[in-house]
Amino acid sequence: MRRKPIENLRVLVAEDHGATRDTLAFLLKRHGFDVTLAGDGLTAHEILSEPDGPSIALLDWMLPGMTGIDVCRKLNHELSGRLIYFIIITARDSTEDLEQAFEAGADDFIRKPCDATELLARLRSGQRVIELEQRLSARVKECELALDNVQQLQKLLPICMYCKKVRDDSQYWQEIDQYIHVHTGTDFSHGICPACMTELEVGRAHGAGTEASRTAPTRGT
Repeated sequence: MRRKPIENLRVLVAEDHGATRDTLAFLLKRHGFDVTLAGDGLTAHEILSEPDGPSIALLDWMLPGMTGIDVCRKLNHELSGRLIYFIIITARDSTEDLEQAFEAGADDFIRKPCDATELLARLRSGQRVIELEQRLSARVKECELALDNVQQLQKLLPICMYCKKVRDDSQYWQEIDQYIHVHTGTDFSHGICPACMTELEVGRAHGAGTEASRTAPTRGT
């Protein structure tokens, strides 16, 4: 079953061999990925440095201008607010090469010639990592916003002792439910609590009794 790629998820294919680059691009596009191509390390670095650059990078180790390892290492030092999932592609297969790639900040390592099934499986793994990071980032922002709202509500609120309106930072008096909605997004449904309902009913009964006494005919003397 084909896994649907993340909306707007871009994959950079950085490979200096034109036929290999085109084959990889065809394979990924066929499976729904948004593919960007680079033929050298400098171009790959430039594309990945963009704020909305690709989230996954397939980097050939031996790129001209700047090796895939150098691109990976440099971007891991330069970028702090955006995750890029790096997959190094190479004909090298020694333990030392693998260690060097991971020390540079690579997330995965695949040997040439690339098997299509293995490559797609590793891309799906990277996709899951990106999805998790995006959800985590969104939750962190939600928590920060909620904490900010709580801190605002914890401040001493200037409130009128008669009408119960609250004065905001612009010296404007608002109904308390409106003030809370503006600062937290909370909406209110208005009702009557049991205590107030009892008091209201007693008041109505008392008012009806008073009115009846006032309008009742009196016996003449």
